[in-house]
Amino acid sequence: MTLSIRNQLPGSVTEIHPGEVMAIVKVRLDGGQELTAAITLEAAEQLGLAPGTAVRALVKSTEVSLSTSGIEGLSIRNQLPGAITRLTRGEVMASVKVSVAGGELTAVITRDAAEDLGLFVGSDVVALIKATEVSLDTA
Repeated sequence: MTLSIRNQLPGSVTEIHPGEVMAIVKVRLDGGQELTAAITLEAAEQLGLAPGTAVRALVKSTEVSLSTSGIEGLSIRNQLPGAITRLTRGEVMASVKVSVAGGELTAVITRDAAEDLGLFVGSDVVALIKATEVSLDTA
């Protein structure tokens, strides 16, 4: 299946914490980072997720926020450090490619945000992704 979702990071499930409706799934990405996904319990069961299951974490580029440093006291579970490899500024929006351990992420943010953060190719950033915005696909 071909998807329009640019961000597809391979990894494997390390933990599953089922709730009544949702499940918290911990994934060790191939680059070594820990990623948290909050998916429906039904989806976790249909995918047959268990520790060791190979998965791809899928995140729309519009759901990736950027910071110029790590942030404490934030409810966003996923903070992946990286460096900007490409920056395309449009009239209103900017597309930012970020190299992270084990892959690459694309973030689409406003042009104003890119300018306010002083982003440039080579600058260090942290990609921020809410657990509820991470989808999983079995690899």
